[in-house]
Amino acid sequence: MEYQGRTVVVTGAGSGLGAAMADLFAAEGAGLALLDIDGDRAQEKAAELRARGADVIAMPVDVADKPSVEAAAARVEQHFGCCDVVCPNVGVQQFGAIDKLTDNDWSWVHTVNVMGVIHTVNAFLPLLRKSKGGSRHILLTASASYFTPGVRMAAYVATKYAVVGYGEVLRMELAGEGINVSMLFPAGMTTRHLESSIAARPKALGESKLNRDDIEAMMASAGITQENHLATAEHAVRNLLGELRENQPYIITHGAYKAQVESQQRKVLEAFDRMLANP
Repeated sequence: MEYQGRTVVVTGAGSGLGAAMADLFAAEGAGLALLDIDGDRAQEKAAELRARGADVIAMPVDVADKPSVEAAAARVEQHFGCCDVVCPNVGVQQFGAIDKLTDNDWSWVHTVNVMGVIHTVNAFLPLLRKSKGGSRHILLTASASYFTPGVRMAAYVATKYAVVGYGEVLRMELAGEGINVSMLFPAGMTTRHLESSIAARPKALGESKLNRDDIEAMMASAGITQENHLATAEHAVRNLLGELRENQPYIITHGAYKAQVESQQRKVLEAFDRMLANP
């Protein structure tokens, strides 16, 4: 029960990966703040965890809306006083060939996936600094697509590259304060991700269209199959607490793509070798 009496904040906590994280920390005795744009689902999850004895609050939060996140941080401070772990777990998806994506598509995905992470960290960092507990963590949800990009998902992949770059600098800047920053790289999961993405898109931006051909093209180009790349959210977080305990910077959840990462890195090193051969 290493999280007994400590506080964990999870965005996207109403279902999928966020809900699995909440289950994990609650089982360790943590108090939880569950944030989700779908407030009903967040409340349902909170009720479930309270029935198991956890101290949980839940609220509807749109991470793309800075005041919404700041209001959530104020409520967490009022209820818990501070927090020890912040999990900016967010990511909406918009498939489509690059020349088919609209300005609204790009703006929406960037605002949620990148600015939503930044809003969350900025709002809760003062509460992390206020904590007098043991190890403190920020756990950013990136994506396996950072390593295995596929066609027709440029908007999503670009935002996850941005999250990783942000996380690298954030880790450097907070290291001196003893606040660890880890990045989680989940591969495909059997969750409501696509359904919740469609539901979360503001009506003013137009309908979020999902074409099955785009998904199939992406999976084929990235080498993704049901057998090698998909898992439940519960399976994806099975090693999370141990990885955080060791302050690991990168956490791979599942997926058979190590060879692709090695091949990519070899090409980078070979580019260095070519440059060094012609200084």
